[in-house]
Amino acid sequence: MPTFQAAFSPLRDGRRAPSGNGLTRSSIDFLLRMTEPLIPAILAFRDNGTPFSPRHDDIYHSAVGGLAQAQYVFLQGNGLPGRWQGRRVFTVLETGFGMGINFLMTWAAWRADPARCERLHFVSTEKHPFTRDDLLSAYAATVADASIAGLGQTLAEAWPMLVPGSHRLEFEGGRVTLTLVFGDAAETLPTLWLRADAFYLDGFAPAKNPELWTPAIFKTLARLAGDDATFSTYTSAGDVKRALTQSGFEYRKVEGFGWKRAMLMGRFAPRWRVRRHEPPAPLEVQERHAVVIGTGLAGCAVIERLAARGWRVTSLERHAALARDASGNPAGVFHPMLWRDDGVASRITRAGFLYALRRWTMLEEAGHRLVRGSEGLLQLASTEEESNMMAAALASFGYPSEYVTLLERAEAERIAKLPLAQGGWLFPHGGWIDPATLCAAQCATAGERLERRFGVEAARVERVGDEWNVFDAEGHLLARASAVIFANAHEAARVAGLRYAPTRSVRGQLTLLPAGSAPSLASLPLPVIGDGYAVPLPEGVTLTGATYDIDDPERAVQTAGHVENLQRLAQMLPTLAGTLDAQDAASLPGRVAFRCVTSDRLPMIGALADEAAAIHDSERLRGAWPLDLPRTDGLYGAFAYGSRGLVWAALGAELIASQIEGEPWPIQRDLAEDLDPARFLLRALRQGTAR
Repeated sequence: MPTFQAAFSPLRDGRRAPSGNGLTRSSIDFLLRMTEPLIPAILAFRDNGTPFSPRHDDIYHSAVGGLAQAQYVFLQGNGLPGRWQGRRVFTVLETGFGMGINFLMTWAAWRADPARCERLHFVSTEKHPFTRDDLLSAYAATVADASIAGLGQTLAEAWPMLVPGSHRLEFEGGRVTLTLVFGDAAETLPTLWLRADAFYLDGFAPAKNPELWTPAIFKTLARLAGDDATFSTYTSAGDVKRALTQSGFEYRKVEGFGWKRAMLMGRFAPRWRVRRHEPPAPLEVQERHAVVIGTGLAGCAVIERLAARGWRVTSLERHAALARDASGNPAGVFHPMLWRDDGVASRITRAGFLYALRRWTMLEEAGHRLVRGSEGLLQLASTEEESNMMAAALASFGYPSEYVTLLERAEAERIAKLPLAQGGWLFPHGGWIDPATLCAAQCATAGERLERRFGVEAARVERVGDEWNVFDAEGHLLARASAVIFANAHEAARVAGLRYAPTRSVRGQLTLLPAGSAPSLASLPLPVIGDGYAVPLPEGVTLTGATYDIDDPERAVQTAGHVENLQRLAQMLPTLAGTLDAQDAASLPGRVAFRCVTSDRLPMIGALADEAAAIHDSERLRGAWPLDLPRTDGLYGAFAYGSRGLVWAALGAELIASQIEGEPWPIQRDLAEDLDPARFLLRALRQGTAR
């Protein structure tokens, strides 16, 4: 294995990924706590029909009524809907999602308000989320208002799998976004990055659920509060009042709801500096127009996410059509990675996998055709030892079966319909997809907001006034816009002028087995992956591969590559041993594409740093963290996706669009920092080698 991979630990796709080198401090602390399984809430009712939590011995809402409490305490307490009127984006942060009544009432108020904000973000944490069935049962028993019950049904239909991390759900064509963060709020709240306009403080009572009312929680909220952000809560406990005051909030004690004598409401009005960094704000632009360089998986996902927010986009592509490089492969597999300590790679691919599934489903519901498999994906262990290790890991994580299921070899063989070398684990929602159909659908959704330019190649960018000019190698102006997103893989760092972006090229050769060339594969119903993969495509074709040839520029299909692919395939599927020899391999069709990878095997996603300014101020930034770095306004990266573009592209595009718009980030900040294009510059600054 080449030396630049030496700091990596084996993954289950035969490649390597980070085992700790380069992680942020928050990442290390967080992943050490993430080994505990997510435990669902228990649905129970008091004798009067009020839902309550046996775990906390407290009710989810007042016995007088959950809808009325949400309206009085949280909407009225925060001056809603009046405060969001005329705004482009308005963000609510809630501590404790519970049954979601506050969200449903806020959503209903937004729908009913003709002067509503353009986009409503609702972010909420929950340590013990309900299952979908229990959520529906709770609504059926407690929600009499038909309109609210209808929204509850819509929410339940979109309810995410119960796995830790952030889950972004979109409603009303994306104008209402719910970001659910499953996990302990004391651990997840500090990892969020957003600018809150209103806080719903709605954990169980301080005496029953003290960890949601600590001074540390309120200090975290102060770091996320926008100018004149408001808050409200049903409690008026003395410890809560003191913690609010110490964190820069002013409060008023007002008449409580139902049988509560008093409640608190107020605003963020610090008399002293209470935070090191200001929360995120939108990019200041005169026109909402962006240039996206590259129209593979990364670029097309960005186009779709920006156009969905009303941006006009100009795409620049050196080829004559979209999806021509690695995104032009006949198919790609998608699945999350399993990691025995739920580390960075596991958490990022889980978030990306689940978000991509939701985006693709929305594309299909809008009438766009995606060519993809629907039978799931089977991943095989390499050895018996690995199988035992993963069994122990999955038992500790407690993932639901709809996310992943461990399989003994006999059961795996029954599903695959052929003999296998090992057992493994099934991803019911994993599978394969034709990337070109996905790219076409994403661009089609942009409609007239997208200007497509093919056969042009960006060579450099230059700031002129408050916009960026993009030039080709001859100095001709190709486009001008307020924002530029570099999604052009190997060329991104060069065109963006980045020095601290270590990327390399990895050649990958695919092998296509025509129908009848390997009879034992004819009945394979789903992709099987391990050290290689077998993907059943239409018309009886099987796709296998791919080679992993670092810094190999050869573009022609090589017989040796086919032989390598077939050997690895036979190790997974023993019946294929000896089926195809080298002579047969020479006649097989195939395709070569080049992956762009970083030295830490994570993608480059997000705002680009101003490297010159950072180096000029290198002494002060020697101990810097990502938020300390100067950024180049309007420049963003979406590249180095390696072989995981299908899993990372949609989430990466949503992260970039959220950064541009000043919206809540779709993943925790510590994970975004692990993807930050400036992370290599940051390491050089810390090591004193930035020059």
